[in-house]
Amino acid sequence: MRAPLSWIRDYVDLPADLTADELAHRLTMLGLKLEALERPGHDMTGPLVLGRVLEFVEEPQSNGKTIRWCQVDVADANGTGEPQGIVCGALNFAVGDLVVVILPGGVLPGGFEISARKTYGHVSAGMICSARELELGEDHDGIMVLPPDAGEPGDDAFGVLPLRDEVIEFEINPDRAYALSLRGVAREAALEYAVHGDGATYHDPADRPVPEPNAEGYPVVVDDLEGCPVFVARRVTGLDPQAPTPLWMARRIQLAGMRPISLAVDITNYVMLEMGHPIHGYDAARLAGPIRVRRATEGEHLTTLDDADRVLSAEDLVVCDDSGPIGLGGVMGGATTEMSETTTDVLVEVASWDPVSMFRTGRRHKLTSEAGKRNERGVDPTIPEAAADRVVELLVAHGGGIAHPGVTKVGRAPAPRTITIDVDLPARISGIEIAAETTVSSLEAVGCEVAVEGDRLTATVPPWRTDLTDPYDLVEEVVRIVGYDRVPSVLPPAPAGRGLTRDQRLRRRVGRTLAGAGYVEVLSFPFVGVDDLDRLGLDAADERRTVLTLANPLSSEQPSMTTTLLPGLLETAARNAGRGQADVALFETATVTLPHEAGPAPILPVDRRPSEGEFADLDKALPAQPLHLGLVVAGERERSGWWGPGRAAGWQDAVGAVREVARALGVEVEVRAVTRAPWHPGRCAEVRAGDVLLGHAGELHPKVCRAYGVPARTAAAEVDLDALLRLAVDVTPAPSFSSYPVAREDVALVVASTVTAAEVEQALRDGAGDLLESVRLFDVYEGDQAGEGRKSLAFRLRFRAPDRTLTVEETSAARDAAVAVAAERCGAVQRA
Repeated sequence: MRAPLSWIRDYVDLPADLTADELAHRLTMLGLKLEALERPGHDMTGPLVLGRVLEFVEEPQSNGKTIRWCQVDVADANGTGEPQGIVCGALNFAVGDLVVVILPGGVLPGGFEISARKTYGHVSAGMICSARELELGEDHDGIMVLPPDAGEPGDDAFGVLPLRDEVIEFEINPDRAYALSLRGVAREAALEYAVHGDGATYHDPADRPVPEPNAEGYPVVVDDLEGCPVFVARRVTGLDPQAPTPLWMARRIQLAGMRPISLAVDITNYVMLEMGHPIHGYDAARLAGPIRVRRATEGEHLTTLDDADRVLSAEDLVVCDDSGPIGLGGVMGGATTEMSETTTDVLVEVASWDPVSMFRTGRRHKLTSEAGKRNERGVDPTIPEAAADRVVELLVAHGGGIAHPGVTKVGRAPAPRTITIDVDLPARISGIEIAAETTVSSLEAVGCEVAVEGDRLTATVPPWRTDLTDPYDLVEEVVRIVGYDRVPSVLPPAPAGRGLTRDQRLRRRVGRTLAGAGYVEVLSFPFVGVDDLDRLGLDAADERRTVLTLANPLSSEQPSMTTTLLPGLLETAARNAGRGQADVALFETATVTLPHEAGPAPILPVDRRPSEGEFADLDKALPAQPLHLGLVVAGERERSGWWGPGRAAGWQDAVGAVREVARALGVEVEVRAVTRAPWHPGRCAEVRAGDVLLGHAGELHPKVCRAYGVPARTAAAEVDLDALLRLAVDVTPAPSFSSYPVAREDVALVVASTVTAAEVEQALRDGAGDLLESVRLFDVYEGDQAGEGRKSLAFRLRFRAPDRTLTVEETSAARDAAVAVAAERCGAVQRA
């Protein structure tokens, strides 16, 4: 809500020296959130004066343009009293017209400094201004011609025109609909000065005498009084359709963030901004018979003011005449009865609508309007007569119309709501010492009528506060008036014996492990599109292509929830590579979304607590969202330099990182070669813990690297972190150490090329017995000496006993037992 300070002052007697900054601060402390402060016109400096055109000569130019060499009377503003010679390209003015002239030395908005300069063969000493150049409107086709009685030549334009103002823009929460008006903002300003200042008298623009309803009014029938509890109609005839909108009104509408259109439309918008109650005007000559408010018939059509043909729902409230729907009640009018440049007979509608119906209609038709924004939040149902009378008054005053004596009113405002609370409830909830008298006076200050009985009070809610519905709303009102800054900042003591949960501790362990290994954590958007999955090279039948698509995505290119973390990680790696940082090691822990065939989620009731069964049905409909760990490593894993060449990252880094995480969690994992997109065939491994498949790691396929723009031979891994955490050891037992010497044995085993090193390693572990401390593969040989289709794997075995020094015989026996099991399981033959 944009509120010009000059407009606020119309309704509340603020101190003359009050600035917009100070008022914004005071209102922010009262609960209206400041969005922005603007000072339109304050970058404009004079001399800017009124001038009267004395004469002009039209001079056609070689470029086809015609200019006017004008003599303009600016009195003594130019220091000589002589007419000012000015070149003007506009042709919409005549001799004797009163115009706005900026003289040399003046500055227009945007820092445009005016000086005398030669143009079209003349020295133009100034400029005749258009409305757009003065930021008084969008019209730039011609200069701005003022009414003859606006002033005299030489008068300072700043004193005649509304050029300078201060505008406070508030971010209005949905529950404070009353503040979507100058009436509401001014009321808050008066409240602030009444409570924390010397007082400021408030002048309610809706507090005005209005004529009583009578039989001469336009016929209106309301079929649904719950959807439209109040409908008021007034009529103005004989309107001059060419009458201009007063400059002050157009300027205020513009500063409030709306666009001036025509007098009749501008007046309805002006009163809506003033009082907060939406208003609609019909061209009465285009109405066919009485007005009727009803629910739409399913499938009915209505063309709204935005020229959209809308198919109506049976839940929509519509305004009709004998021709059918002519407006979407409370949201937007229809095109068939729109006021135009020929309208001379206006029917003014001011109605109160059911906020829930307004909200649903707006969302159903994806239609947002200033009227709908206010109606769906709730407006004061007691002021339609005052708002309608104000519109009639302005149409008569500025459009030359005649107020029709007829006044129509159907329905009445709902009875005011009452709320009963303990007098000390605001003090108990806020932790502030608030006396009973302060509670009562605070509620009265916001407009409530308060009756106290013992230690209880009953507040009758004012009609403009549709947001006050329960006791804690009254608590908030008292606290905001007493001062949010007085609420003590007290941290509740943490219960003894609690801390991080098991999963929190384990997830932090994972992060510390990868950070220690040189990886950097990133956070990616959880959305993907078909193109992201195509670039991964996934088959059409791949389960990762089964995605959950959002009804209202942030981006049409990525409308679905991701089933894998790799697209986001690869995009991040590519972005770094594109900015010259190709050596990256990234990881991310985040959920993925795995939809299943469970049908749509049920809509739970809002009038009661859902049952356990209803909660269970809701849970069944939700997709699985397991926590995954993804990582990408590219470029140099070990930097090169003067000390020698570095080492490029490879598949072994991705596999090693997963092993390191598993080791930190106390989980034994096995790694086996498999083929799976997006990894390179033959350079991809699956990671298992027993029978549980945890994920995959390896080098990405070259096509995937090119598609994402990451360095060649980039490696990646993705594992199901939830599954890994379920197997993890919460408290890892401390290792036992032996002080006795270690015995080392190296064995080289020749096996078939199809046998994996992991299978041979496991066989050696199983055969070596309890004396084995560790086993490590340190060499792989595939050559003529190994034989065709075979390879040699060299392992280093470390043996150690906890209570003695091992003999050569014990070490040899353990080694031979390990080799024997490898020979039996894997067909291994020991090389001499």
